Amino acid sequence: MSRVNYTYSYLNLETPFQLEQGGVIEQPVIAYNTYGKLNTNKDNVIFICHALTANSDADDWWHGLFGENDIFDWDKHFIICANNLGSPYGGSSAKQINTANGKIYGLDFPFFTIRDTANFHIGLLKHFNIDKIKMLIGGSCGGNIAQEIAYTLGDRIENLVLLCCSSRETPWAIAIHQAQRLILKADKTIDNKTATAGISGLKACRAAALPYYRTQKSFNLRQNEISLNIVDNFRASSYINYQGDKFIKRFNAQCYYTLLNALDTHNIGRNRNSIEEALSKISANTAVIGFQSDLLIPTNEQQFLAKHIPNATYYEIKSIYGHDAFLIEHDYIRKAIRSKIKI
Repeated sequence: MSRVNYTYSYLNLETPFQLEQGGVIEQPVIAYNTYGKLNTNKDNVIFICHALTANSDADDWWHGLFGENDIFDWDKHFIICANNLGSPYGGSSAKQINTANGKIYGLDFPFFTIRDTANFHIGLLKHFNIDKIKMLIGGSCGGNIAQEIAYTLGDRIENLVLLCCSSRETPWAIAIHQAQRLILKADKTIDNKTATAGISGLKACRAAALPYYRTQKSFNLRQNEISLNIVDNFRASSYINYQGDKFIKRFNAQCYYTLLNALDTHNIGRNRNSIEEALSKISANTAVIGFQSDLLIPTNEQQFLAKHIPNATYYEIKSIYGHDAFLIEHDYIRKAIRSKIKI
C-alpha cells in the first residue's frame, strides 16, 4: 500500500507554556501531522500518541494499520499525531534556540513531565476546536501520554487504546533509563551546545537499550550464526552497531536525555490520591493490549490497567518481538481493537 497523503504543520502557541513542575517554555511550538479531513461535526477525530523516539508521521512507523477500512482510514477520519514535547522532530525541545542567549537549550531545556506532554497535545486539540475524540491511541510512552489525556478530558474521549504501557513508570524501567543516562553522561560532549553533542553516548545508549525492546528468541532466530567456527564479527554485534548508527542519524542525544527524564515522571496517580482512583476516572471504552514476551513493560502492567479502568478489556498477544511487537504485529492489534471498538 502506498503512503498516505498528509499535512505536516507547526503551531506556535500564543502564550508561554506553563510546566507542571514550575518551569516555562517561553516560545512553545507543536509540530504535527494530520491525515484526512475534519468533518462538519468535528466528531471523526483519531488522535495518536507516539512512542519515545518516534515522530508525528504515524503512517511511517504504523503504516500497517493505515488504509481503506483499516484502523486508520483517512477517508473516514481526521487523524492527528503530534510530536511529543522534547522530541527532536520540529517542536519545542533541547534543540530549540533559547532566546535569552541565542544558543540551543541543550540539557538546559526546562524540565517537563509526561503530564506536560499530554497538556501540550490538548493545546493542539484546542487549536482545532475539537471537543470530542472518536479514538485516542498510544503505545509504550504514547500509551502513558494517552492515559493522561483520557483522565483530563474524561467523557470527551469515546474510545481509548493502550498498548504495552503502565500506570506508572516502574523501578525496573527507571533503572534501565538511568543506565542509559549514565552512558550519555560518560560522553564528555553531552553538555555542548551543538547538534552533535553526545552522539557517541547516544549510539551506546541505543546498543544498551535494544535487547530490552526485543527478546532472546527474536535475536536467536534472526541473528544466529551459520558457521560453527566463527569467533568474531558476530551477526548480533553487527546488528547492534547498525541500529546504533541508524539511530544517531535521526535522533538527538540531548533530546533523548530529557525524554528519559520525562518518561520516569509517569504516574497517573500523582497528586490524585491513588493510581487506582485516577484510573477509575477514565470513562472511555478501552482496549488494553499487552504482548506476552514484553521484557520492558510486562503484561502484568497492562492487566492492572484493564482491572482499574472501568470499561476496559484486556487482550494479550503472543509474539517473539517483545516490546517492539506493538510496531510489528499489525494483524493481531487490528483484531484486538476491533473486538472492543467500532469506528
